[in-house]
Amino acid sequence: MEFSPKLSDNIKRLHEKLDVQSNFDVVYRVIHMAGREACIYFIDGFTKDEVWLKILPGFAAIKEEDMPPDAHTFSKKYLPYGEIGLVKDEDQMITQLLMGISCLFIDGYDTCITVDCRTYPARGVSEPEKDKVLRGSRDGFVETLIFNTALIRRRIRDPKLTMEIMSTGESSHTDIAICYFKGRVDEKLLAMIKDRISKLEVDALTMNQESLAECLYPHKWFNPFPKFKFSERPDTAAASILEGNIIILVDSSPAAMILPSSVFDIIEEADDYYFPPVTGTYLRLSRLIISILTLFMTPLWLLLMQNPEIIPSWLQFTKMTEAPQVPLIFQLLILEFAIDGLRLAAVTTPSMLTTPLSVIAGIVLGEYSVKSGWFSSETMLYMAFVTIANYSQSSFELGYAFKFMRMIMLITTALFNYWGFAGGVLLSLGAIVFNKTIAGKSYIYPLIPFHFSELKKRFFRGRLPHKKK
Repeated sequence: MEFSPKLSDNIKRLHEKLDVQSNFDVVYRVIHMAGREACIYFIDGFTKDEVWLKILPGFAAIKEEDMPPDAHTFSKKYLPYGEIGLVKDEDQMITQLLMGISCLFIDGYDTCITVDCRTYPARGVSEPEKDKVLRGSRDGFVETLIFNTALIRRRIRDPKLTMEIMSTGESSHTDIAICYFKGRVDEKLLAMIKDRISKLEVDALTMNQESLAECLYPHKWFNPFPKFKFSERPDTAAASILEGNIIILVDSSPAAMILPSSVFDIIEEADDYYFPPVTGTYLRLSRLIISILTLFMTPLWLLLMQNPEIIPSWLQFTKMTEAPQVPLIFQLLILEFAIDGLRLAAVTTPSMLTTPLSVIAGIVLGEYSVKSGWFSSETMLYMAFVTIANYSQSSFELGYAFKFMRMIMLITTALFNYWGFAGGVLLSLGAIVFNKTIAGKSYIYPLIPFHFSELKKRFFRGRLPHKKK
């Protein structure tokens, strides 16, 4: 519905739609200028007061004979502030108002003048807790979208860096920024992403990036391996853009979604590039080997314990010193669930109680659980390694994918012995090999399809390319 040139009609309709009497934070102020009435609407807490303090004295100085004939001319002549817009549709104006944009109505004009002087509550751009590095930048994304785009712009000062804004959600109207580098991005993938976002039919992105990810890639939900890489580091996002990837930022989320992402992309971390090539290669290979060990160690150990005759002489020390009172498969599965329980407890425990909780967990669950006969010391050892090694890479989604595959392998090994272990291995490999990125390409490229030079880059961190002048 379009606005009326009569201010009183516009105020009456907006008061009903916005329920101004009930919403204390929806503020309106009627002022006089050049013999006319005007009304300013804004959301308390979203507006920079100092901007209006500079604009309003200019309104008071306008003479009646100097009033322009339309809102467009008025905005050019008397609104020196840069981010000015003209809106004629009522629903569009209400959406912008609720986003924090101030709206000005003047009697005689059938157009709303929007003044973007927003300010959002925000925390500092400190280093993210999860994506820490030994060396490198110490800033991180926050919940304010404009801050996050600025952190990327600071690192890529090229006009080819493009940041398009979209919104989705009937109720939330959540802002989504799509960042890419022209000339390097996959244009077909970019068009597909923009088309899917524009056609989303959701009420709200309640879980930010996860809600958007499930809408963008609704297929094969049963495959636990992640289709996207998430990072809270601006340097990682900037490097991904320069490599031709697409970065999606969602307002009120401190993480960037990087796509397309293969399993090698997800395992990579910023530390690989903040150290010399030899050290970076060592860190990358160590992380890859440790991730593989977390998947196969406990199922393989269970298979050896079920078939002690196949244990080679140099691995005889892995045999259990005492017969277990609880079957090994139950010990391993109980510990898998217990570890997640401790992890959830650590997340919700107040910081002042973190140390006492760690001491209790270490003493009671470590020593006494073995003495009570519930768990064997060997079981505790291997599960402790798996748990700690799982934190060698920062992706929660990849860590839980390995965990689910490991539990399946444990169950199949316990039930079907050799064939069960082989079946579990094939199932795990199949979940990785037959997985696809959102672009429809192989999840393990450049291994399949094979590309030697690209595969070498995935395993060995070479020197960064440079151009000769």
